[in-house]
Amino acid sequence: MVQVGDSEPARLLLSEAARRYEDEPTLDFLVRAHGPWGKVETSVETWDGDGLDTFLASLAEDFRGWEGVRTWHSLCYDLTLSAEHHPGGHVQLTWVIRDRAPSEEWQFETNTVHAAGEDMRNLAGSVIRQAQRA
Repeated sequence: MVQVGDSEPARLLLSEAARRYEDEPTLDFLVRAHGPWGKVETSVETWDGDGLDTFLASLAEDFRGWEGVRTWHSLCYDLTLSAEHHPGGHVQLTWVIRDRAPSEEWQFETNTVHAAGEDMRNLAGSVIRQAQRA
Protein backbone atom coordinates (compact mmCIF):
# COMPACT_ATOMS: atom_id res chain seq x y z
CA MET A 1 0.00 0.00 0.00
CA VAL A 2 1.11 3.53 -0.76
CA GLN A 3 -0.21 6.13 1.64
CA VAL A 4 -0.63 9.67 0.36
CA GLY A 5 -1.02 12.40 2.96
CA ASP A 6 -1.17 11.92 6.67
CA SER A 7 -3.45 14.67 7.81
CA GLU A 8 -7.17 15.30 7.71
CA PRO A 9 -9.49 15.74 5.94
CA ALA A 10 -8.56 12.74 3.74
CA ARG A 11 -6.02 9.94 3.62
CA LEU A 12 -5.47 8.09 0.34
CA LEU A 13 -4.31 4.50 0.04
CA LEU A 14 -3.28 2.84 -3.21
CA SER A 15 -3.05 -0.94 -3.09
CA GLU A 16 -0.44 -2.99 -4.87
CA ALA A 17 -1.22 -3.37 -8.57
CA ALA A 18 -2.38 -6.80 -9.73
CA ARG A 19 -2.51 -8.28 -13.21
CA ARG A 20 -5.90 -9.84 -13.99
CA TYR A 21 -4.51 -12.28 -16.52
CA GLU A 22 -0.85 -13.20 -17.01
CA ASP A 23 -0.89 -12.67 -20.77
CA GLU A 24 -2.65 -9.28 -20.65
CA PRO A 25 -1.15 -5.88 -19.85
CA THR A 26 -4.13 -4.73 -17.76
CA LEU A 27 -3.12 -3.79 -14.20
CA ASP A 28 -5.66 -2.96 -11.52
CA PHE A 29 -5.26 -1.44 -8.10
CA LEU A 30 -7.64 -0.26 -5.43
CA VAL A 31 -7.66 3.39 -4.41
CA ARG A 32 -9.30 4.23 -1.12
CA ALA A 33 -9.89 7.62 0.52
CA HIS A 34 -11.03 7.92 4.10
CA GLY A 35 -11.50 10.58 6.73
CA PRO A 36 -13.88 11.56 9.51
CA TRP A 37 -16.63 11.98 6.88
CA GLY A 38 -16.46 8.31 5.78
CA LYS A 39 -14.68 6.44 3.00
CA VAL A 40 -14.83 5.85 -0.73
CA GLU A 41 -13.00 3.30 -2.82
CA THR A 42 -12.88 2.10 -6.38
CA SER A 43 -10.86 -0.25 -8.51
CA VAL A 44 -8.60 1.59 -10.93
CA GLU A 45 -7.93 -0.02 -14.28
CA THR A 46 -4.69 0.78 -16.10
CA TRP A 47 -3.01 -0.45 -19.24
CA ASP A 48 0.31 -1.67 -17.84
CA GLY A 49 0.21 1.08 -15.22
CA ASP A 50 -0.53 3.83 -17.77
CA GLY A 51 2.66 5.57 -16.66
CA LEU A 52 1.55 6.69 -13.19
CA ASP A 53 5.03 5.86 -11.91
CA THR A 54 6.62 7.80 -14.79
CA PHE A 55 4.29 10.76 -14.23
CA LEU A 56 5.20 11.00 -10.52
CA ALA A 57 8.91 10.50 -11.27
CA SER A 58 8.80 13.38 -13.77
CA LEU A 59 7.30 15.65 -11.10
CA ALA A 60 10.11 14.71 -8.73
CA GLU A 61 12.74 15.35 -11.43
CA ASP A 62 11.32 18.81 -12.17
CA PHE A 63 11.65 19.94 -8.55
CA ARG A 64 12.60 23.46 -9.71
CA GLY A 65 9.09 23.88 -11.05
CA TRP A 66 6.98 24.12 -14.19
CA GLU A 67 4.23 26.30 -15.58
CA GLY A 68 0.62 25.22 -15.66
CA VAL A 69 -1.01 21.97 -14.67
CA ARG A 70 0.22 18.48 -15.50
CA THR A 71 -2.38 15.71 -15.57
CA TRP A 72 -2.43 11.93 -15.54
CA HIS A 73 -5.48 9.65 -15.75
CA SER A 74 -6.16 5.94 -15.63
CA LEU A 75 -7.53 4.01 -18.57
CA CYS A 76 -11.19 4.52 -17.60
CA TYR A 77 -10.70 7.87 -15.80
CA ASP A 78 -11.56 6.27 -12.45
CA LEU A 79 -8.48 8.07 -11.07
CA THR A 80 -7.21 11.43 -12.29
CA LEU A 81 -4.20 13.18 -10.84
CA SER A 82 -3.32 16.84 -11.53
CA ALA A 83 -0.13 18.53 -10.37
CA GLU A 84 0.73 22.20 -9.92
CA HIS A 85 4.07 23.56 -8.77
CA HIS A 86 3.71 26.41 -6.26
CA PRO A 87 6.19 29.03 -5.08
CA GLY A 88 8.25 27.90 -2.13
CA GLY A 89 9.01 24.50 -3.64
CA HIS A 90 5.72 22.71 -3.11
CA VAL A 91 3.66 20.52 -5.41
CA GLN A 92 -0.10 20.38 -5.00
CA LEU A 93 -1.62 17.13 -6.22
CA THR A 94 -5.36 16.97 -6.88
CA TRP A 95 -6.66 13.42 -6.69
CA VAL A 96 -10.06 12.71 -8.28
CA ILE A 97 -11.64 9.31 -7.71
CA ARG A 98 -14.75 8.43 -9.71
CA ASP A 99 -17.23 5.61 -9.52
CA ARG A 100 -16.87 3.21 -12.42
CA ALA A 101 -19.02 3.36 -15.50
CA PRO A 102 -21.82 2.88 -16.24
CA SER A 103 -23.20 4.15 -12.90
CA GLU A 104 -20.71 6.98 -12.25
CA GLU A 105 -22.85 7.96 -9.27
CA TRP A 106 -20.17 9.73 -7.28
CA GLN A 107 -16.91 11.65 -7.55
CA PHE A 108 -14.44 12.41 -4.74
CA GLU A 109 -11.69 15.04 -4.89
CA THR A 110 -8.94 15.97 -2.45
CA ASN A 111 -5.61 17.79 -2.52
CA THR A 112 -2.28 16.83 -1.02
CA VAL A 113 0.77 19.06 -0.81
CA HIS A 114 4.31 17.70 -1.07
CA ALA A 115 7.79 19.20 -0.92
CA ALA A 116 9.03 19.38 -4.52
CA GLY A 117 12.25 17.45 -3.94
CA GLU A 118 12.62 14.52 -1.58
CA ASP A 119 8.94 14.18 -0.66
CA MET A 120 7.92 13.80 -4.32
CA ARG A 121 10.82 11.39 -4.91
CA ASN A 122 9.63 9.23 -2.01
CA LEU A 123 6.05 9.18 -3.31
CA ALA A 124 7.21 8.32 -6.84
CA GLY A 125 9.53 5.64 -5.47
CA SER A 126 6.69 3.98 -3.56
CA VAL A 127 4.52 3.81 -6.65
CA ILE A 128 7.42 2.60 -8.82
CA ARG A 129 8.21 -0.22 -6.36
CA GLN A 130 4.57 -1.32 -6.45
CA ALA A 131 4.50 -1.25 -10.25
CA GLN A 132 7.63 -3.41 -10.43
CA ARG A 133 6.01 -6.10 -8.22
CA ALA A 134 3.06 -6.53 -10.59
